[in-house]
Order: sequence, then C-alpha cells, then structure tokens
Amino acid sequence: MKKTTPWLLAAATLIAPILGLLVARTVAARRLRRDVQRLFAAAAGAPVQTYHETQLAGLPAPVQRYFRHVLRDGQPYLRGLRLRHGGQFKTDLKKDWMAIEGEQYITADPPGFIWQGTTRQFVARDEFVAGRGRLDVRLLGAVPIAGGTGPAYDQGELLRWLVESTWLPTALLPGHHLAWTAINDHSARLTLTHRGRSVSCLARFNERGEMAECEAPRQMDAATQWPWLARFEQYRRWHGVLIPTVGEASWVVNGQRQSYARFVVRELDYEPLRPF
Repeated sequence: MKKTTPWLLAAATLIAPILGLLVARTVAARRLRRDVQRLFAAAAGAPVQTYHETQLAGLPAPVQRYFRHVLRDGQPYLRGLRLRHGGQFKTDLKKDWMAIEGEQYITADPPGFIWQGTTRQFVARDEFVAGRGRLDVRLLGAVPIAGGTGPAYDQGELLRWLVESTWLPTALLPGHHLAWTAINDHSARLTLTHRGRSVSCLARFNERGEMAECEAPRQMDAATQWPWLARFEQYRRWHGVLIPTVGEASWVVNGQRQSYARFVVRELDYEPLRPF
C-alpha cells in the first residue's frame, strides 16, 4: 500500500475547512431565498391602496410634515422592499468594529422582515415572520453560536420592523393597527398593535421634516431590556420615495449611547418582490 505523502495531508487539512465554509454559505443563501419567497407570498394578497394628503388630517404636526416631505400625493402603498447594505457591526459593545454586508426583505401587510448579515466570521439572521421573532447567529455560517425565540424576541423584532419602516413609509400611515400620538412640535409617539402585541417608539423629526431617530425600550435578550436608539441620515429620493440611506443602531447603557451597527444602503427595490 502506498503511503500518503505529507503534502497531500497538508493540502487536505487546508482545503476541508474552506469547502465546509463554502457549503455552509451556499446552504444559508438557499435557505434565505426560500424563506424570502414565502415572506413575499404572504403579502401578495394585500389590498391595493393609494396615499392622499387628506389622510393626514388630525395627525400631529411633525408627522404631517414628514409624510408631505417623503411621499407624493397619489403614491401607491408600497407592499414591501428588498435592499442590500454595507457597513460596520459589533458583536459586543466592548469589541471592535468589523465590516458587514447584508440583505433585508420587508413586507408591509402583514408586518414582516428577514435580515441576513455576513462577516468574515459569522452569518447572522434577524427576522419577524408570521408574528414571531427569531435570531440566529452561526460561526462561519455553520456552527450555531447565538440565537433565540420567544416573547422577548417577538417584541424586539416587531419593534425593529416598526422603526425600519422608514424605508417603507406608506407602512407608517395611520390605520386600524397603527397610531400616532402628539408629543411636541418635533416628536410624536408611534404605536403598532399586531396579533395582540403592541410596540411603541418615540420618533423625533429634524428641521427638514425627516424622521431622524426613534427610541424605545427593547429586549437585548430574554433577561435584559435597555433603551434602544435608531438614527437615520442622508435621505434621498429612491423610486419616487424619500428615504434614509444611512442608519445607525445603539443601546443606551447607563445613559451613554453605544453604537453597534452602522449600515449604508447600496441597493433598494420596491418591485419586484423577490429575492436578490
């Protein structure tokens, strides 16, 4: 029997992890595509509606300015979106920033989203689908290292949908399950009730009428709740709708804002509703 040469063993040792990583990434991409198709299928039957400025009567003044600024009268309601982003991310507030690439898919009715972010070290997925929230983080896309489901994640992910609907502003128009409450001339409270669960955030608007930040208590995990802050900047008109292209998420710990995500939108489509 011939002996296996040392260089063949060394090559196999190097190649096996690379192949494993490629397989894991491929499986994650296929699963994402399948689940996004299901997410968008659930929104296919949403009623066709059109926005008119007459709907703004009675809303708080900063909210009226916001919708007049970002939407045009006669704008059809947006069913959903898909976007790609770059940016930076922290796995822990005490750790360094790392580069991240992500995809996000959002539906307006019913409320839902799937986000998947990829770094050199891990693949993370956040979602709110069929009324349930979920987090899943896998080392190199294969080995589970963090995640969770349950009421805390249902609340946290539904809140994320509400805040990140600044990319889908017709979803923030008042309706049977969504209401705005006056605070002052530059802020208002936004409340959503979905499947018996309510989430609420304080929205602050800048001098241009843009939604600049949203703040709310959010479950960091099943046992910890901290103030959570989302900031939005660099609005631009995309497919006729004025939306932010830069977003930053932070936890407020002992009164100090500590950022953990900074995303820059690179690509965004409202139609067709399908995976990239």
